[in-house]
Amino acid sequence: MPIYSEKVMDHFMKPRNVGEIKDADGIGEVGNPVCGDMMTFYIKVKDNHLEDVKYQTFGCGAAIAVSSMVSEMAKGKTLEEALTITPASVATELEGLPKQKFHCSNLGAQALHKAIRDYATKKGIKIQGLEEKGEEDEGKEENVC
Repeated sequence: MPIYSEKVMDHFMKPRNVGEIKDADGIGEVGNPVCGDMMTFYIKVKDNHLEDVKYQTFGCGAAIAVSSMVSEMAKGKTLEEALTITPASVATELEGLPKQKFHCSNLGAQALHKAIRDYATKKGIKIQGLEEKGEEDEGKEENVC
């Protein structure tokens, strides 16, 4: 049985920014077919900043905590700053994740980056840092939940 930090438990028991943005500027969805975790991130952009970030997550407690933390880390940041959010930085902010749950932090960062990519594609713009952020981590995580 994994042991979670107080911060993980807090974000799991009281998740922040849950929901959908109906008129989202960008949407990113990722999932892990092995464990069944699914995350959809919605972003609202104003003046190159993430004015609002919401998500809907179906998954384990770690997946919910990761989604909550990613939304908190991204909100108010510029698009470029949000692209620097990595699985490792999410896990660090959560004060650690058990090894078998680290893939959840991969999914959270990927979903956010996909939402930013969706926004850039819709607007026909280039965002510094986005070109290097493909689906580089997708499929590389351990498929244990």
